[in-house]
Amino acid sequence: MTPKQPGTTSGQQVNSGSGLAEHIAAVQRLRREYRELPQGSPVRLAKPTSNLFRFREPSSAPALDVSAFSGVISIDPVERLADVGGMTTYEELVAATLPHGLMPMVVPQLRTITLGGAVTGLGIESSSFRNGLPHESVQEMQILTGSGEVVTATRDNEHRDLFHGFPNSYGTLGYSLRLRIELEPVSPYVHLRHLRFHDAAEAMDALGRICADAAHEGQPVDFVDGVAFGPGELYLSLARFTDCAPWTSDYTGNDVYYRSIPRYAESGATVGPGDYLTTQDYLWRWDTDWFWCSRAFGTQNPLVRPLWPRSLKRSDVYRRLVAWDRRTDFSRLLNHYRGRPPQEPLIQDVEVGIERGAEFLDFYHAEVGMTPVWMCPLRLREPRRPGLAEDEHVWPLYPLENDRLYVNFGFWGMVDMKPGQRRAHHNRRVEEEVARLGGHKSLYSDAFYTEDQFWDLYNGTAYDHLKEAYDPDGRLLDLYAKCVRNR
Repeated sequence: MTPKQPGTTSGQQVNSGSGLAEHIAAVQRLRREYRELPQGSPVRLAKPTSNLFRFREPSSAPALDVSAFSGVISIDPVERLADVGGMTTYEELVAATLPHGLMPMVVPQLRTITLGGAVTGLGIESSSFRNGLPHESVQEMQILTGSGEVVTATRDNEHRDLFHGFPNSYGTLGYSLRLRIELEPVSPYVHLRHLRFHDAAEAMDALGRICADAAHEGQPVDFVDGVAFGPGELYLSLARFTDCAPWTSDYTGNDVYYRSIPRYAESGATVGPGDYLTTQDYLWRWDTDWFWCSRAFGTQNPLVRPLWPRSLKRSDVYRRLVAWDRRTDFSRLLNHYRGRPPQEPLIQDVEVGIERGAEFLDFYHAEVGMTPVWMCPLRLREPRRPGLAEDEHVWPLYPLENDRLYVNFGFWGMVDMKPGQRRAHHNRRVEEEVARLGGHKSLYSDAFYTEDQFWDLYNGTAYDHLKEAYDPDGRLLDLYAKCVRNR
C-alpha cells in the first residue's frame, strides 16, 4: 500500500446560459445532418470511444457527428441536478460535480462510459442497491428519434412510453442528446471494509441482510460490491462516506486494487482498520486496471508496472488493445503456434435474483471456472406506476421486478475450449443457465439467442410498439439485429 495525500478534483460549473444556447444550435445542426443522410443508409454515430464488446468491421457509411453533445451544460448544486450532453463521459461529469460535493446517483465503473450509453444500455455500480440503475435518476431525456424528430421525454408527458422504453434499446429507437439527472451529496473520503466468506450461500445471505439494512455491525453502508476469487474465497466490499481519513491508498501506481481486497479482509473476530480512498479514487478504482483484465497485457507484472505510465492505466486503453487483437487475430494465432487449445472470449454481465445467486455461482465455477467474478447487488429504485398490469414492468425492455434484490455477476476473459464443444459453448451455457434461473443478461457483448428467445426475454411486444411510433421507417437497426446479429 502506497499512502497518498488527500487531493482535490478539478472542474468548474458550466454557465447554463451559453451552454444551453450552444446545445440548441447543435441540435438544429444534427437534425439537418440527419435529414441529409441518404434514404435507406444505416444511421451510425461518430464516437471516439466505445464500451461495447460487439466488434464489427468498420463501416464506410456516413456517421453523425455528435461531438457537440459531449459536455456538461449546467449544474444546479442547490436542487442537485445536472443537465448533460448525451455523449458526455462520466469522467467529465464527475470532474464537474465533485467540486460541488456532489456525484451522480450511480457512477458506472469505467471512465469513458457516456451518460447516453449508460441510459440506452445499462450501467451499474456499488450504489445500485440504493439507487438502482443510472436511468432511474434521469428526470428528462431529449432524444433524436429514428424518424429524425427531437422529442423531450419525461415520466409523465406524452412521450412517457419512450422514456420508460429507452433503457436497453441500445440506440435502436434514437439517441439521447441531453439528459437531466439527479445528483447526491458526497464526503471527501470513503472507508472500505472487506468481508471474507467461504461459500456462495453464506455470501449471498450476508449480502441480502446488508442491502436490506444499508448497514453492517452498526455502521452505515453507502456502497456494496464483491469479488469471488473461487468457490471457497468470496469477499464483500462495504464502503461508507467519511469526512476524514488517516491515510488514503493509491491504486494508480504500483499497487492493484483487487489484489488489496484479501490483504485488508476481515476474518472471523479479526477486524482491521480497513482501507481508505478519496471519493474520486473510489469511483474509478476499477477503471485503472479494467477490474483485473489488465493482467492480460502484463501491466500487473511487478517488473512492467512501474514502466507503464499512469496516463495509460485506463480501461479505454486496454479496450483498444483488445480491439486490435480481434482485428489481427494475434492471440489466436499465437496460441495455435504454441500448441495451446483454442479459446473462447467470455465477456458478460448477468443479473440473477439474490435467492438464486449461489446456484448461479456453483454452476459457473463448475462449468466455466474463470475467475475472478465481480458481484454487484441492485434493486430497482423506480416504483411501479399506477395503471400497470401485473405482468407489466416499469422498464419494459429489461424487465426486472420491483422490490426484488438482484446480483450482477460480471466475468471477462478467455476460456479454453475442449474438443467437440460447439461454437461459443460457454457463452451459450451462461445464457441457458441465466434464463433457467429467471435472470437476464446485458447486451453490450456477444449474444446467441434465437429470435424467439430474444424477444421473449426482452419484451418484443413493447419494443414493436415503440419502434412503430418512433422509427416507423426503420432508419435504425432493430434490437435483435444490432445485439445478436451484430450488424
